[in-house]
Amino acid sequence: MNKLLHIIASPRGRDSRTLQVSRVFLEAFKKEHPDCAIAEVNVFEEDMQPLVVKMVYGKYMLLSGKEVDKNMKDAWKNIERYINDFLSADDYLVSTPMWNFGIPYPLKQYIDIILQPRYLFRYTDKGVEGLAKDKKMVVVTSRGGDYSQASPMKGYDLQEPYLRTAFGFIGITDITFVNAQPMDMGVDLQKKAIQEAQASAKEAALLF
Repeated sequence: MNKLLHIIASPRGRDSRTLQVSRVFLEAFKKEHPDCAIAEVNVFEEDMQPLVVKMVYGKYMLLSGKEVDKNMKDAWKNIERYINDFLSADDYLVSTPMWNFGIPYPLKQYIDIILQPRYLFRYTDKGVEGLAKDKKMVVVTSRGGDYSQASPMKGYDLQEPYLRTAFGFIGITDITFVNAQPMDMGVDLQKKAIQEAQASAKEAALLF
């Protein structure tokens, strides 16, 4: 059975404007793929441990070609749990608002936890090889302002370039963005933007 992992990076629950759009994607996706399992990880609700010194040393041991030292095994159990959960999925939906031109800090922490050498990428004679290839991802975002291609604010969008780079590094290059914007420039514009994003989300689900 295939599995879609929904990575949620919004703390607002049903009040989330991001999730208003993601719900439309999921409804359409379920109709198209009724046999696909859908799992969730809400990074605001997870008890993600900080990347303490032992974890950082463990990463450098892996980068040097060594195995994680036995004294670091316990510190790596939490990391491996998130990595295994991530890799068990065939495809991904990421729901995230834009915070300060980028992503919320728990999503950054989640990415820092799972992007580990020899798990999600490795270095070869030809360069970096991503180990999560042949997977698709849809990223649903909500932004207070307008950061579309024609907007003078486009250069302030650090969210999409970062996520494309981070997930592209591990081999996920088939990424579709659905951006609800602007959210904070009037009720009428917000309503229109959400409706347009929901239509785009439904289309993305049908093409997934």
